[in-house]
Amino acid sequence: MVDDTAQRKRLEAGLEAIGLKVEPSQIESLFAYLTLLRKWNSVYNLTAIRHPDEMLTHHLLDSLAAVPALAEAARSNAVPNAARGRVLDVGSGGGMPGIPLAISAPDVSVLMVDIVQKKTAFLTQCRAQLHLTNASAHWGPVEKIEDSDGYAVITSRAFAELTDFVNLSGHLLAPGGKLLAMKGVYPQDELDRMEAAGLMQSWQVDAVPRLAVPELDAERHLVVLSRR
Repeated sequence: MVDDTAQRKRLEAGLEAIGLKVEPSQIESLFAYLTLLRKWNSVYNLTAIRHPDEMLTHHLLDSLAAVPALAEAARSNAVPNAARGRVLDVGSGGGMPGIPLAISAPDVSVLMVDIVQKKTAFLTQCRAQLHLTNASAHWGPVEKIEDSDGYAVITSRAFAELTDFVNLSGHLLAPGGKLLAMKGVYPQDELDRMEAAGLMQSWQVDAVPRLAVPELDAERHLVVLSRR
């Protein structure tokens, strides 16, 4: 049995700890998304995490911790007007961080990509039920997507190694844009493999800030990459 009142309070406390200011209606949408994730997961196996409390911390709050950085990068004046505010969430799975970002930052447009059709079906359902006109889902491999405008931000969470992330999605980044990969512990090995693959000739690491996720006693980092 899920204690909705307790979970809602924890969500509100988590948002305050992150410093993410949202309207009450947005909190309702975030909670409704969590409810949808629980409901669909029991049938479609969207995530290995099944306990409601862990879904709140390991998925929702974990994603929300990156939202301020994602939204700020998406709004950057360094990217052309056609790409500004556009975010691509690669390997979105159950919609993280895409759905929490779309709810928390209505001025940002989010395209969520996944190669598993049942996951994009869930994302499309979320868009409809949560009335997220600034979010959409695409079923298929990201490397096959063509987009002349490009994206201000391309992000991923538990998608792939940094080398694969860059190779598969880098062509969609707009000039002045950023790749933001959500990682656990500091990914030194992955950065070393990027170097060994020769990618550091074209890409640079701008920052690897540590993210503080409320209620989660685990390391989280955000790898910020841009073109040289």
